[in-house]
Amino acid sequence: MEDIEYSVMAAVEEQHWWYVGMRQIAQAWLDQLPTQRAWRALDAGCGTAGNVAYLLGDYGPAYGVDLMQAAVQLGRKKTDAPLTQGSVLTLPYRDESFDLVTSFEVLYHRAVPDEVAALQEIYRVLKPGGWVLLRMPAYHWLYSDHDRSVHTRRRYTNKEVQQLLRAADFTIERSSYINSMLFPLILLQRLIERIRPSASTNESAMQLPGRLANKLFGAVMRFEARWLESGSSFPFGLSILTLAQKPNHSV
Repeated sequence: MEDIEYSVMAAVEEQHWWYVGMRQIAQAWLDQLPTQRAWRALDAGCGTAGNVAYLLGDYGPAYGVDLMQAAVQLGRKKTDAPLTQGSVLTLPYRDESFDLVTSFEVLYHRAVPDEVAALQEIYRVLKPGGWVLLRMPAYHWLYSDHDRSVHTRRRYTNKEVQQLLRAADFTIERSSYINSMLFPLILLQRLIERIRPSASTNESAMQLPGRLANKLFGAVMRFEARWLESGSSFPFGLSILTLAQKPNHSV
């Protein structure tokens, strides 16, 4: 990810409708797990630690790891939770250390050439019966300038994400496309970008929008969170959320 994206992320992730909404959507599923407050949780690819500070802390002691030292340094300004510089391909933790691992928009990155290897590392650090909540970007044909700026290697279908998790020996519990209600708007934007390519810019796509737009889009995301909490799912969307479990038995 370009340095500007980390700075923008750190500045806006407490307020931006996308970051806030994605935490609400993740929490809709996590709240339904048989959680205990003593659970140990890891955010693998924690960025500037917004999820460590505002989501994972609700599920027990929280830890974060990220490849980029700049992200870790910014994250340490937000939380006292232990943050470590490291790769999701070689997680710096012992076997069976965590009850829950989240990884949000990380394994798609150019720095992760082998998603299954990363998922096997997550499997290794999870206790038997532990959970992984994985979020990935959807549909490679939606690849955009923003993807280039955050070093996206590829985007996925729901089926492809589930295949990756099964290849790492996880059992799929739930999976759904998310950020679905805004899909037509983003699709139109992508089509316009391809018909009339704009000049390259250093401005981040994740800058905080105006107050009205932020509230409106935030309300849409809250509705999606409630929909998913009810047990329903979405047939398409801009991202894919998948909850999977490490079997209790030894493999």
